[in-house]
Amino acid sequence: MTIKPPTPANGPFHDKRLPELRMLERLIRRGAPALRSRVLAEVEDKGRTLPVYALELGSPRREAPVLLLCGGVHGIERIGTQLVLAQLDTLLQRLRWDRSLQQLLQRVRIVLCPLLNPVGMARGWRCNGNGIDLMRNAPVNAEQPGPWPVCGHRLGRWLPWYRGEPETPMQTEALAICSLAEEQLATAPFTLALDCHSGFGMRDRIWFPYAGRRQLLEHAAELHALLRLFERSHPHHPYLFEPQHHHYRTHGDLWDYLYRRHLPRETQIFLPLTLEMGSWLWVKKNLRQLTSYTGLFNPLVPHRHQRTLRRHQLLLDFLLRAVDGWQNWLPAGAQRHHHQTGAERRWGTK
Repeated sequence: MTIKPPTPANGPFHDKRLPELRMLERLIRRGAPALRSRVLAEVEDKGRTLPVYALELGSPRREAPVLLLCGGVHGIERIGTQLVLAQLDTLLQRLRWDRSLQQLLQRVRIVLCPLLNPVGMARGWRCNGNGIDLMRNAPVNAEQPGPWPVCGHRLGRWLPWYRGEPETPMQTEALAICSLAEEQLATAPFTLALDCHSGFGMRDRIWFPYAGRRQLLEHAAELHALLRLFERSHPHHPYLFEPQHHHYRTHGDLWDYLYRRHLPRETQIFLPLTLEMGSWLWVKKNLRQLTSYTGLFNPLVPHRHQRTLRRHQLLLDFLLRAVDGWQNWLPAGAQRHHHQTGAERRWGTK
């Protein structure tokens, strides 16, 4: 699949500059009937309606373990959507001939929401069409918020990181991803989510809750076991695994919200991860990207764009296989205590 990197621009993006949506709809047509699709929600943009798609590939059994892939929460971070689409394209190509993948998908369901914020992406905005940052929009408050206004604020849409008015429903897009996730969590014994973003930094990071409190999540032992599995399988990986609160703390994080809502279901495991691709890896090699808002969050040079799409394929394939074999590595008893100790030693409150 070929998705051209975005053209540097400082003005708004128009529908003609939303190739990700066109590619997504082509993949839907090409992948049917194995690829099942539906419209989760529709959002308005200057009199036009843009869809928010949900896709499913693999087992239709509600009790199958789930890998949930999400992208495009922040419209300016196009590379996240492109990465999810590239992974979907690879899966559809392999599904034609790869018997092991065919067998794996009889046991596992992959659920994708590649473009959650189409209006924001069409306009080149971080926020959605209403000026609200979807990753600050959930009804949860940080116990010790990080620097203002990055942590989320209520002043107005004219300033980035706007949460929206208090005591108002979540935005359509935020409700759509929450509905999709909770639908899967209701029946799946094990769900692993990866939300793909890009942002400032010299490292590719994999974040996990909590984003709003200085506390290890209740499934720290399970995450530590997953990380050790990845490190032993791929010892030269480029990622830094850490709770998001090690970096900064925010109000309204959607994955904090979903994780905390799911906690009472003690017999089901939900591990939400966020891939934060370090955009300074691209900027430092092409300082002209500093003159473009788009260039601060996306690789603009074609070969670096292609390299970024390749760079994370190993991680995505690993996560799929970890979901398939979750019962083989999920710790229990003394082993879980060992991994809990390892998690506290590695990620203890900073």
